[in-house]
Amino acid sequence: MVERQQKILEAAVRVIAHSGVRGLRVEKIAAEAGISTSLIYYHFGNRAGLLRKTLEFVSDRAAAYTEEAAAGAEDPRAELELLLFGELQDTRTVRENSTAWGELRASAVFTPELREPLGEATRIWVGEVAAVIRRAGPEADAFAAAERLTGLVEGLSERWLSGSLELARVRELLGGAIALELDGP
Repeated sequence: MVERQQKILEAAVRVIAHSGVRGLRVEKIAAEAGISTSLIYYHFGNRAGLLRKTLEFVSDRAAAYTEEAAAGAEDPRAELELLLFGELQDTRTVRENSTAWGELRASAVFTPELREPLGEATRIWVGEVAAVIRRAGPEADAFAAAERLTGLVEGLSERWLSGSLELARVRELLGGAIALELDGP
């Protein structure tokens, strides 16, 4: 990715995380990135193209920091825990990324062109988690378990980011859900 495109996408994530998507203006992203609006249109075509690329950027960035968190895990169970807990790190990047993801997901209700790329990004994440669950060895449907766990991570993340739950409680709840999925009741 060209450095200038990366700068624009980082600015888009910040603006979306702070202001949402529905009222998003390309001019605001340009100001945040310190560039002209014409440069955004040059790289992304239009607002919809910028939103699609921002969604990809958010997804790729999340994959990078969750994979980094899970690197070096001793076994598949530890890898699964670290992979999912990677979405609950109290860092600026994770907070910003998770907030932008939630805004993009919510706006897909009113922005049909985001539905397919959002669905694809979700399927990829669920598939990656399911692969780790399969290696952990439970007999249950790994894909269904991955859908439940990733959905729970999204919901718990929103509650943590909004101040409804403390991070320690969110981690406790997620740890319990992982145990239930892998070990049963």
